[in-house]
Amino acid sequence: MEANFQLFLILLAVLAGTALLARRLEVAPAILLLLAGITLAFVPGMPSPELPPELILLLVLPPLIYSAAVAMSWREFKFNLRPIVLLSVGCVIFTAFAVAAATHYLLGLPWNVGFLLGAIVAPPDVVAPLAVARKLAIPRRIMVVLEGEGLANDATALILYRFAVVAISTGAFSLPKAVGEFSAIVVAETLFGVAVGWLFLRARHWARDPQVEITLSLLTPYVAYWLPEHFGGSGVIATVACGLYMSWNGPLWISAATRLQGVFFWNLVIYLIEGMLFLLTGFQMRLLYEHSKQFPLSGILIATALVTAMIVIARFAWTFPAIYLPRMIRRVRLRDPAPPWQWAFVLSFTGVRGAVSLAAALALPYALPDGGSFPERDQILFVTFGVIFITLVGFGLSLAPVVRWLGVAQTGRSERFAELESEVSARREALDAALKSLETITEDRDLSEEVIRLLRARHDTRVSQLPSSLDPDARLLSATGTDLTRELIAAERKFIHVLLRDGKITDETRRHIERDLDLEEASLANREFRSDLP
Repeated sequence: MEANFQLFLILLAVLAGTALLARRLEVAPAILLLLAGITLAFVPGMPSPELPPELILLLVLPPLIYSAAVAMSWREFKFNLRPIVLLSVGCVIFTAFAVAAATHYLLGLPWNVGFLLGAIVAPPDVVAPLAVARKLAIPRRIMVVLEGEGLANDATALILYRFAVVAISTGAFSLPKAVGEFSAIVVAETLFGVAVGWLFLRARHWARDPQVEITLSLLTPYVAYWLPEHFGGSGVIATVACGLYMSWNGPLWISAATRLQGVFFWNLVIYLIEGMLFLLTGFQMRLLYEHSKQFPLSGILIATALVTAMIVIARFAWTFPAIYLPRMIRRVRLRDPAPPWQWAFVLSFTGVRGAVSLAAALALPYALPDGGSFPERDQILFVTFGVIFITLVGFGLSLAPVVRWLGVAQTGRSERFAELESEVSARREALDAALKSLETITEDRDLSEEVIRLLRARHDTRVSQLPSSLDPDARLLSATGTDLTRELIAAERKFIHVLLRDGKITDETRRHIERDLDLEEASLANREFRSDLP
């Protein structure tokens, strides 16, 4: 127990240090975390924790999927449903078959084993690509498609994975039955996820207590995931549907206090989960190295190279037709013109594999129902880890140069500028609506002049915080004002600390004042205008 606790503290320290280093080097933290995990695994005397598959599939995966779904815009998800489905369902199935064919004809694996390996390595992980993409100002639509694909591709892969394991274990497989079960799972889980979202959203609204509401929010993804998974589904689709329902309906039902605390809570939870996942994934290298001595190194390297090449080729071969072929239909083309080929290339280039693939490989049974060993289990595990390592490090490090070479970021910066213009306009219109409401209130109610003056002063202050224009000089002036405001807030903090030290105020009073200062400083960060806009 003590050794495990010491290891946990070490992992936390490495997680924090690696995040700081990744920020300085401007690389995705997931890459450095995986490398750090591999390095720590071979440190003499370092405990070698095994990564229980249930830890990811039942404990870790639900909050990751749910938080991503809540952060997703339902309107943008619905508008991009066609490319999201084509990638998260079509591309995953196509990749699984491509890997199965390649490993069958070139490596001699049985079709069912090859398809199982394909299902394991088919779903891309979007954590590392999105971390890089957000820094590069990639166009918004590419980001939405990647996020949407990341929500649903795990469901497709895990369902295929279950079918493949059953086929290997029983020796029987029926394609019509599998298609029927797949369709039933999608429909049933979607309805169940929406029902869970409806129920928990109303329970949170009824509770009206931030601590209780946040606790219920943490419970929500597990209820949405575990029940379908227990009855033979994937759980992922239900969790996605639940999160999207919360995303669309939550703002009108969740209180401001809960939202402020909940954002911090969920950001911390996801930060710790993702960091620990990649660290522990790297730790598996030691266990794999010890098992690999039973196999020829050349065979493992050839199989890993072949599977990696196939998933890359399959994604490119699927993505370009999936984007441009539907637009041969005039109605689709008029509603949604074709994007430039550079966008399709970026989508094709983000096929990084992650911890879900490793968890699926680790979850393979050791033996068949008849007592025989599960075919090629160790080889599947080695190849899966190799694919994760090659794609995460290779694609993760090369994505930024590729995006710059394609010139895609310029479009993204222009979109951000237009988005900032619409944000400022929306803020002005909202303040105008508030002013009209204030005029109505003053006419309908008997308010003192002092109250009215305070309300108008609040309105004038909010208006003055908006920039007069978005040209570089105005943004620089706004940034200067923000920096000076932070200095004034810091001066207030120091003075409040002096009053506390001299015994003129209590700790409770100091906390109340500090909360107001914290909220003001957080408001400054929320309104801060970007300096990298064109």
